Amino acid sequence: MVESMGRHVLSVRDLAVEFGGDRGTLRALDGVSLDLHAGRVLGVVGESGCGKSVTARAILGILDRAGKVTGGQVLLDPGTSSQQDLVALDPNSQTMRGVRGGRIGLIFQEPMTALSVHYTVGNQIVEAIRAHRELSKADARNRAIELLGEVGIPRPESRVDAYPFQLSGGLRQRVGIAMALAADPQILIADEPTTALDVTTQAQVLALLRRLQRDKGIALMLITHDMGVIAQMADDVAVMYLGRIAEFSPVRDLFARPRHPYTRALLRSVPSIRAEPRDRLATIGGTVPHPGARPSGCAFHPRCPEVIAGRCDQSAPRPVPPLEAGAACFLNEGAA
Repeated sequence: MVESMGRHVLSVRDLAVEFGGDRGTLRALDGVSLDLHAGRVLGVVGESGCGKSVTARAILGILDRAGKVTGGQVLLDPGTSSQQDLVALDPNSQTMRGVRGGRIGLIFQEPMTALSVHYTVGNQIVEAIRAHRELSKADARNRAIELLGEVGIPRPESRVDAYPFQLSGGLRQRVGIAMALAADPQILIADEPTTALDVTTQAQVLALLRRLQRDKGIALMLITHDMGVIAQMADDVAVMYLGRIAEFSPVRDLFARPRHPYTRALLRSVPSIRAEPRDRLATIGGTVPHPGARPSGCAFHPRCPEVIAGRCDQSAPRPVPPLEAGAACFLNEGAA
């Protein structure tokens, strides 16, 4: 069992998502289980195409039109009298709109995805505030200025009237964070929030997220492909591969004793400061399979350097139990 955590605020259980198309139905998520706790950061890591962003969008009910949740639950306030299953709600209902942006804030990878070029950043933050709080325009504008200052934007009194295209990428991402915080959410989902930023700005944004998360006791779900970001930010880590959880572990244990061959391969591919000049970087052979061509048995077996012939290619290992540290791998069975 993973060490004692904060208050349990969100529980994802056996979540399955499918996308329909001309070539049939594709299963993008296949029984994903995750838990978010107040005051902790859950890092969700894996290569592109592993289902990280689909998980976030399924939680918030903002899947593409072709996507559909076909199984599982997303429980808000699990185990309490106010428990809600978000999967059971109409994504366009007033209740779900109150959750989306109210109880749960979303930070996009590219801030221009969330910002309109036609309106000032202040107007957009004011709109987000008034969608969830009964405030006058004047009070909401004052709150917007406070939020801009809170996320480290200089001269918020003047920047509140700026248009997104007048701001740098780093400032636009801070505006996106301010919008996500507009209704004082319990939960923040940050989907690759630093990918489009330079290294210096990335470090500033990560430090900002960590400070806000700690100061406000927010449960943060941080989606990334960068193991360095995971090491810096996460308390717990879920490693995803082809729509499933390959490994779950507290961050220190993950780096000290990775249990899944995929996790070990991800860690080997991280550049080291101890490497000699011109050393060739380690890579993971092959690519993540298309969901429509899922391999038999363990999905990672065609790329796995530790594959057990006749077993890994024939049957799938047991999923990682919720709240348990472990790996969905035959090599892990019976391990402490």
